[in-house]
Amino acid sequence: MIELYLSKVTENSESEQAGKLYARVSYKQAMDIHDMAHHMAEHNTAFSEGLIVGVLTDFVKCTREMVLSGNTVKVGNLAIFKATVEANALDTLYDAEQDKVASATIGTLAEGQKTGPAVRVVKLLAQSTGDFTREELKKDVKLAWSDKTKAEIAAAKGGSSIGGGSSTGSETAGGGSDNTGGEPQNPGGGDDGLDQD
Repeated sequence: MIELYLSKVTENSESEQAGKLYARVSYKQAMDIHDMAHHMAEHNTAFSEGLIVGVLTDFVKCTREMVLSGNTVKVGNLAIFKATVEANALDTLYDAEQDKVASATIGTLAEGQKTGPAVRVVKLLAQSTGDFTREELKKDVKLAWSDKTKAEIAAAKGGSSIGGGSSTGSETAGGGSDNTGGEPQNPGGGDDGLDQD
């Protein structure tokens, strides 16, 4: 079950979301490879926890190697991992005045430059697939308010307000969208870290 808390956008924000409440995931813990191996070993598998750690560690290394080689890695019913770039806006392939060509490198364009490094940032993209697409998750997910948020809702019924300009519920661990005191990056949906189908 996924527990939710409410995050309120500050009243003095200049956006349309000012004062609005948005549900966010209250993450219980951030699980690493060792935690996942321990969990997997408890599922009556023939493999030891240590062996599973080794396989998962090698999988991560090999996925990185394949992504950096320009491949996509599809893990069925989870995600497709691939590299993507944020590009600079180049005016031309070749600037005759500065004798400069567009380059397949990472960097920023200086003020007034017409060409130069084509890429600003390289990043990993995880695109959900199979059982992890939005439609599939919607079928299986169970949602509930965190205990703290239930108490705040009960207090609100008695006339108190929820949020008070700061996030409510437990702190997020390992990501998520906790836009305390600012504008939500993804209003109403949170930030799940995946680019979904």
